[in-house]
Amino acid sequence: MLIKKHLLECVLIVPVLSAPATSIHGPSAPPANMFDTVPGYEGTIAGGGGGYLPPPPPSVPMPEQAPSSPNWHIPSISEDQARDSFAMYVSSKCCYSSDPVKEGVITSMESFNTYRYRLETFMESRSTEWSQKPYTGQPVDAGVQPAPGPWQIAAQPPAFFQEHKQTIKVPYTSSVKNCHVCLGMGRNPCTTCAGAGNKVCWVCNGSGYRQSDDRCMHCNGRGRENCSSCSGSGTRQCDTCHGKRQLLVFINLIVKWYDDLHDKHLSQDSSGLRVENLGKVSGKELFKDAQYMVYPVRGFPDVSVGQASERLVRDHQVKYAQTSLILQQRQTIELIPITKVNYMWKGKPYVYYVYGNEFKVNADDYPATCCCSVM
Repeated sequence: MLIKKHLLECVLIVPVLSAPATSIHGPSAPPANMFDTVPGYEGTIAGGGGGYLPPPPPSVPMPEQAPSSPNWHIPSISEDQARDSFAMYVSSKCCYSSDPVKEGVITSMESFNTYRYRLETFMESRSTEWSQKPYTGQPVDAGVQPAPGPWQIAAQPPAFFQEHKQTIKVPYTSSVKNCHVCLGMGRNPCTTCAGAGNKVCWVCNGSGYRQSDDRCMHCNGRGRENCSSCSGSGTRQCDTCHGKRQLLVFINLIVKWYDDLHDKHLSQDSSGLRVENLGKVSGKELFKDAQYMVYPVRGFPDVSVGQASERLVRDHQVKYAQTSLILQQRQTIELIPITKVNYMWKGKPYVYYVYGNEFKVNADDYPATCCCSVM
């Protein structure tokens, strides 16, 4: 009799200790057979990641000849501008004496103009993905007529060189399917209690008694309490179908307009000014050309700029046209003026640089500094 009683108690305990929620839940990812085959969208998968769709051939031909070369005018700064910039630089330094500015004599000025060429390509790319939402009676149009191709769907682009993203529901791809997460039940086992509807009492830790051998009042001596997450039912509304049991599945077209190809070239100079200083200044725009597809710059005084333009224009038009539709290109040439100013002060030679459109100054060997420090 004792053995039978013990076995009976074990049988009664088993239903309370339910299986983990992972074994009760349906599959989390949509099954492959959940989506219909739509001509023109065979590679579309749920969640995206199917790659970009090749664009149609360009309707506008590439330029066949270069535009006429502009009259390149290379400006230079005057001695007065160099001295004024030097004075402003020194006045901004609390430990610099102004004596070299007032007493120094400029002996020579050398120009080391540097050119910055930049090519930008503004493009449109398209990709597709299967999407889903709870079915609440929306129109179902799959199979009514063939779906338009990904590049046949009209989209309103933003202004050139402004990034934007638009998601468009592809017509004639919507159908209704049972929810794959809850298997069409509308509810899933509660993950907090593993579908049991109750869990171990946190007050008595499942013993049913307090430390004083008194019955636990929180669970009335049961050792378990109702799950607050599911109110003791053991199930919760499905987060995927929101309890509707069915999903509307359809294809979304994701259209992106972007300009993340800021390829640039900086011509070299022998002035002695560190290159990293040039990244902190702007230049004077000497040339700007914007059209559907630009032609490489011709006849520029610095040969390396023309070579860089030829290489970058070719690379953009060949490489990126395979995955995106080129809408506009823009190329610019900036002059970053660098003037090396040699001057004498107290019988010794010194140097400072004036550079950029902002007339910034670099004077690493400034001869009149004090040794003050901030405590």
